[in-house]
Amino acid sequence: MDKIRIRGGARLNGEIPISGAKNAALPLMVAALLTDAPLTLTNVPKLADVAFMADLLRHFGVTAEWTPEAALGQGGRYELCAADLTGTTADYDIVRKMRASFLVFGPLLARAGHAKVSLPGGCAIGARPVDLHLKALEALGAKVELADGYVIAEAPGGLKGANIAFPFVSVGATENALMAATLAEGRTVISNAAREPEIDDLGRCLTAMGARISGLGTSSIVVDGVKSLHAAAHAVLPDRIETGTYAMAVAIAGGAVELTGTRADLVGALIPLLKEAGTDVTATNNGLMVARNGVRPTSVSAATEPFPGFPTDLQAQFMALMATAEGTSHIRETIFENRFMHVPELLRMGANIKVDGDTAIVTGVPRLNGAPVMATDLRASSSLVLAGLAAEGETVVNRVYHLDRGFERLEEKLSRVGADIERLPV
Repeated sequence: MDKIRIRGGARLNGEIPISGAKNAALPLMVAALLTDAPLTLTNVPKLADVAFMADLLRHFGVTAEWTPEAALGQGGRYELCAADLTGTTADYDIVRKMRASFLVFGPLLARAGHAKVSLPGGCAIGARPVDLHLKALEALGAKVELADGYVIAEAPGGLKGANIAFPFVSVGATENALMAATLAEGRTVISNAAREPEIDDLGRCLTAMGARISGLGTSSIVVDGVKSLHAAAHAVLPDRIETGTYAMAVAIAGGAVELTGTRADLVGALIPLLKEAGTDVTATNNGLMVARNGVRPTSVSAATEPFPGFPTDLQAQFMALMATAEGTSHIRETIFENRFMHVPELLRMGANIKVDGDTAIVTGVPRLNGAPVMATDLRASSSLVLAGLAAEGETVVNRVYHLDRGFERLEEKLSRVGADIERLPV
């Protein structure tokens, strides 16, 4: 199991290309199940989760041909075609490896009229139940039952348009409902829909495939079902979590780095926080320029919220930054109940953090200290890398397979701008 070693203290200068978004690529790949025609996706990041999703789709008879990226950050190409579905069952051994696997449920049901998918089980950062997914599909006319850890659903007469009102925002449930509704008979209105950019990206791809969708980017999405979808090509949008993570890498290490191939609107809620903390962020023709001089960051409080609020997937990274800031900040986590598991590892590096329920009280220290630490989940692992950039001495991050799930060639991108970082094979 590989490790990543960071020797802190180096300022970052240069350019980091931002990859395509993992959280957009996965549902986009699943959308291939909705049609027997080819779907071509470009700007696809080369990540463990993406490769796993391709293997899952092949389990249903989908052909998935991968062409690697031509250069760092440009993304690869997937040619997907579900001409003949060879099955509609997703076993536990498949689904347990990645919760996004449950997104196949809606498309399989809409296309084939039946589906059997394992419940994904628990998650290190919270329960994340699939109740809203099931209620949405039941509203569309599916008969759903639970048996032996599986969700079994049938819609022999096809799905029917309906009004789906979510009691709270859920990205995954919105994606499942949106994909299923494209082939449902009549009109579907999804109220309190998630507004994340990845939802908009999925909707634009489905529209290119022939779906009739309006209201993308709002909390009310309207879908007029069609009988079939056709071939299309779509480029995956830039990864907003990677954008925010590298922006905070500059904020914590100092220097000036242009993040290319990305956009300010994807990380809108983060930019005011970074500016208040003393980091300059400006839009350029190619992306974003992020710069911080030698002045110590200033403490800023934040709370996670659904988009367009501050994303939970950047909370751990922001805490690493605040651990080095002057003053005390309060970071409130409102999305997942167990997403402070990185705190003990930051404490090992000399951080001063106290957790009170859903709030972490972070009193910044002048300098963190390098230490061996262990990644507990994808975003927590990136926070430890950021902490290592600012720490005195050597930090070794263990269990970096978490990083490989969501960050494409992270150590290469950081080393290109001056970070002293390397992967150590074990």
